[in-house]
Amino acid sequence: MKALDLKHIYHKELDSIYGKNEVESFFFLCTEHYLNVPRIQLTLEPEFTFTKSETDIFFEVLQDLKQQKPIQYILGETEFYGLKFKVNEHVLIPRPETEELVDWIIKTHSEQSEESQIKILDIGTGSGCIAISLAKNLPNTKVYALDVSEKALVVARKNAKINEVDIEFIEVDILNEASWDLEFKNLEFDTIVSNPPYVRNLEKTEIKPNVLDNEPHLALFVEDENPLQFYKAITKFAVKNLKPKGQLFFEINQYLGGETKQLLVDSGFRNVELRKDLNANDRMLRGIKL
Repeated sequence: MKALDLKHIYHKELDSIYGKNEVESFFFLCTEHYLNVPRIQLTLEPEFTFTKSETDIFFEVLQDLKQQKPIQYILGETEFYGLKFKVNEHVLIPRPETEELVDWIIKTHSEQSEESQIKILDIGTGSGCIAISLAKNLPNTKVYALDVSEKALVVARKNAKINEVDIEFIEVDILNEASWDLEFKNLEFDTIVSNPPYVRNLEKTEIKPNVLDNEPHLALFVEDENPLQFYKAITKFAVKNLKPKGQLFFEINQYLGGETKQLLVDSGFRNVELRKDLNANDRMLRGIKL
């Protein structure tokens, strides 16, 4: 089958669900992933033809997309901060907003002249995208990453190997305060970062079906009555385990920027800064330990 004909079928079946531009993107992501054929080649070769087996793969992908399975899970990989990451249903798909958080941390540390090795802890690492991107871009840094999910850590370890960085992964529930001394005895960090679960159940109506039906709820949702549960625990941990003048970074719920900022202020952090993402939503927070 000609590539143009197959692309037309994708548009006919999927445009009403995703929109023309996104379907176009899906199709070319698949040609690059499965056939190693870049978009420009298909543009230059309008008669380019797929074999029967290649066409079958594209029809299988089409069925998954019609069920609104995320393209990243279908392909088994995505890109984050210029790096390749394996993803599956056990980890969240990395978001552009989180790239902004990583960029903020990297720029902050690039401005510093640290003689000793910087220690960074990523809490709730998931695919490892934050920890691995920091390790890749900040030389002379020792990165630790924890998650409560053993299956998520399997993915994160694989991604660390793919991206050739050395990270110490820890399986622990940050909400279990009794485990802190066991896992982090005598460890102090220069920076702690977390993108914890922060979507309230009442906000589920805002979540698209492809996210709601596929991505791990453990990493997404918190109870309405205690939406800052993870932020409270991590802030308390940071008070105990950050070095003086150490930094705490959060990705946050856009509707709870004021409350989350106040949590850091009340916990004794100074120079607390709330930043918006590219969509003008409150999304990132930083505080410095006294």
